Amino acid sequence: MIAFPTCKINIGLRITEKRPDGYHNLQSCFYPVAWGDVLETIPATEFSFSSSGLPIPGSGQSNLCVRAYELLRADFDLSPVSMHLHKIVPIGAGLGGGSADAAFTLKLLNDQFDLGLSTTQLEDYARLLGSDCAFFIQNRPLYCLEKGDVFSDIAVDLTGYYILLVYPNLAISTAEAYAGVRPHPPEHSLFEQVQAPIDTWRDTIHNDFEDSLFPRYPILADIKQQLYEEGAVYASMSGSGSTVYGIFNAPIALPGQFQAYNVWQGKL
Repeated sequence: MIAFPTCKINIGLRITEKRPDGYHNLQSCFYPVAWGDVLETIPATEFSFSSSGLPIPGSGQSNLCVRAYELLRADFDLSPVSMHLHKIVPIGAGLGGGSADAAFTLKLLNDQFDLGLSTTQLEDYARLLGSDCAFFIQNRPLYCLEKGDVFSDIAVDLTGYYILLVYPNLAISTAEAYAGVRPHPPEHSLFEQVQAPIDTWRDTIHNDFEDSLFPRYPILADIKQQLYEEGAVYASMSGSGSTVYGIFNAPIALPGQFQAYNVWQGKL
């Protein structure tokens, strides 16, 4: 079976407090984007994992797809599979690519082996793999709270808009990003701001990671400004990684200054 794990962007991201378990509580709207990887599993006599495309740090056994398989195998009698991941979404980019791979593995195996797991059950398994993983089970716009794994429905629809994702070949680890944040209670409701017209977002919606990462990596602020100069209705850093995205009313020609980067554009 084949699946195509997609990535996400964050429309606003507020870090509200540090938790006793060492994680942080946040508020953000996660929105799926069609840029994605390719995942295939086929029946085999013994389990194996391989990858192609972008290099993936760590050993194969530590890969989230392998961990997802092992998590289900602990509770169900799964037959061995040969699993291959073609990695396209950059790592450390703030797009949740690895989390998507894990969640889509759970969904693929649920279908392949007729496990009958519900959406809620799949989300519970996904939470054991990582904070962003559970979002990709439903893979639709959601307002995300706590570690990013508690969800509320939200009325935001970007159908008809176009997005340009710019990854400046700079990986930022989650640990590095969180080391610079200063949690604070929100002054205004991000939930309400995201549901306001998109042309208000530039003045109201902010990613808290920009406060510490833009001074450290000025190229990120430069990209955001360039996206606005190209006509973006809204531009922001995504998640805690280094991808900066712009949302446009129409397709745009790729600016020359972006051609040295890893860039994807498409319709939302």
